[in-house]
Amino acid sequence: MATDPVCGMNVDEGTATITKVISDTKYYFCSSNCLVTFEAPEKEFENLKLTLIISAVMTAVILALAFIPHAHFLYEHYLLLALATAVQFYGGWRYYRGAWDAVKAKTANMDTLVAIGTTTAWGYSAAAVFFPAVLTGGMYFDTSSAIITLILLGKFFEEIAKGRASQALKKLLDLKPKTALVTRDDQDLEIPLSEIKVGDVCIVKPGEKIPTDGIVISGHSAVDESLVTGESLPASKSIGDKVIGSTINKSGLLKIKATKVGEDTILSQIIKLVSKAQLSKVPIQKLADQVSAYFVPVVITIAILAGALWIYFGQSYIFAMTIAIAVLIIACPCALGLATPTALLLGTSKGAENGILIRNGEALERSSKVDTVVFDKTGTLTEGKPKVTGLHFLQIEKPLFLKYAAIAEKGSEHPLAMAIIDYANIRIEKTKDAAAYETIPGKGIKAKYLNGTILVGNRALMNDENVMLGDHSIGIHNLELKGETIIIVAYNKKFIGAISIADVVKHSAKKAIRALLDSGLTVYMISGDNERVASHIAGQLGITNVFAPVLPQDKEKKVAQLQREGKIVAAVGDGINDAPMLAKADVGIALGSGTDVAKETGGIVLLKNDPMDVVKSLRLGKYSIGKIKQNLFWAFAYNVAAIPIAAGILYPFFGFLLSPAIAAFAMAFSSVTVVGNSLLMKRFELNS
Repeated sequence: MATDPVCGMNVDEGTATITKVISDTKYYFCSSNCLVTFEAPEKEFENLKLTLIISAVMTAVILALAFIPHAHFLYEHYLLLALATAVQFYGGWRYYRGAWDAVKAKTANMDTLVAIGTTTAWGYSAAAVFFPAVLTGGMYFDTSSAIITLILLGKFFEEIAKGRASQALKKLLDLKPKTALVTRDDQDLEIPLSEIKVGDVCIVKPGEKIPTDGIVISGHSAVDESLVTGESLPASKSIGDKVIGSTINKSGLLKIKATKVGEDTILSQIIKLVSKAQLSKVPIQKLADQVSAYFVPVVITIAILAGALWIYFGQSYIFAMTIAIAVLIIACPCALGLATPTALLLGTSKGAENGILIRNGEALERSSKVDTVVFDKTGTLTEGKPKVTGLHFLQIEKPLFLKYAAIAEKGSEHPLAMAIIDYANIRIEKTKDAAAYETIPGKGIKAKYLNGTILVGNRALMNDENVMLGDHSIGIHNLELKGETIIIVAYNKKFIGAISIADVVKHSAKKAIRALLDSGLTVYMISGDNERVASHIAGQLGITNVFAPVLPQDKEKKVAQLQREGKIVAAVGDGINDAPMLAKADVGIALGSGTDVAKETGGIVLLKNDPMDVVKSLRLGKYSIGKIKQNLFWAFAYNVAAIPIAAGILYPFFGFLLSPAIAAFAMAFSSVTVVGNSLLMKRFELNS
């Protein structure tokens, strides 16, 4: 039985579909589409450590018997055989199993080379024990045992490195609280997290973790969301605000109403996304896998030919066998197999730490090649909701002007009315209601207050009510040219002032655009607004390429047009209205979409509503793929350089011969080097 760490499901191993096997650990996705392993990484690591210790002790005894003078006695060879056999088939069992899996898949891998090489040395030595008169070349139990132990040692170091690399995902898993305090039937009950239901009211005290996703219905507090969103500063939460499960309530008492539970919570979706990404493959890795599939048979052929050539040139069969084993072992493409997964693991983990969720390796690789970025305007580069930007041409005192405007707008539910009320509420005392309201569709609102009439609306309303704007008409027109919406206010049919409203640019948008342009990328903005408004916003941001007006269903056509011009396009949008555009782009980046990350179209999902994270995600993609290329280069270069030396090319000139045991050490060291190079990614600063 295995327990899904995300949704808590218990699943029988015998009925599960195994998705992938990594380091002898079986992974699958349960019916809830969560990543599960039947053998916990900790258990696998402990098994590996035990195997290494036992193999190392036995190998030490074998080496002592083989090399320490005067250690020989009557049954020494049988003891060597027993110890070496234990190392060969206990310590090396994982390599036999891997080789057999490769045979069933009609391919060959690094386990194939290890199994063939060590079995050859062990098999010859075992035969020499029973037929010493025929096989007089000595025994190589020390070689086969040392090879397996050294490879296990390299594997041990790799697992330590992988454990350090996946700390971000472990932190996410550890975030979940075990219990929750829930109000049911007028009683406060502490229940297991798995028993929370949608609609439950949870009480969260200062210092406690918020148990599940929900909405604040009582209280005010600051919530630390850093481990989920990467945002360092606590977020202020009050009634009506959404909260994320497993984040930390820092100050006040909160009551939240659960809106999502179990696998539907943001944290669970993040864990699934990161887990899947770490098991995915990038196209460059698929190429490496194809090369490995051909590389192993070629190496086996080289080993056989090298041995045959040395026999042809007069060397003994034992000499030839030693050469062949050294070639097989040193050419083992362990480093090649680790080159991509370790860098991908670190890259996705680094992203998760900063609120950047990479859905798969392909999105990561494509992001490294992007040369053009297309931004949606509303909600991506701008706040997505209207805000008052100024008061103009006031004919009365400002507080009185705001009072009249707010009283009238109380009768409207229009977003522009809400913007005016929000602006007024923080500047003047709460206003009273009007005696009567009349909404004029498409024009504005008329309100009766005391003995007067307040008009708030556009030019059309003022014309209908015979309100004269006089010289202010030109000033209002000039404001409209800047792309702002102008609301005119009149009292008893006399103009008393105007309010400018606009969808304001996000504070970090200009910095993000500048960073992209400075890195050599081409930036476009796409918007459904009229060209005047869109161009004004683009001008503020330093964007010279604008598509406007564009209907939502036509946005993907603009992306396709850029792709036909040979551009590699990243499209940035809110992940819902812009779904077709994100799907069409080479890389779709869903910005500020932490509320439903599992359903996003984008290949990259950004939890924070911050355009600078677009810059960080592209920077991370380029850096991660660069590391993968470094790893692949060194892995290939190592193999290409080492094979001729193992084949004995230096022996005729310098008398140097690479022993199989030294080859095993060099092979293991190359793997650790690749993992170490990947671990340097932990130092990479996305903000640099």
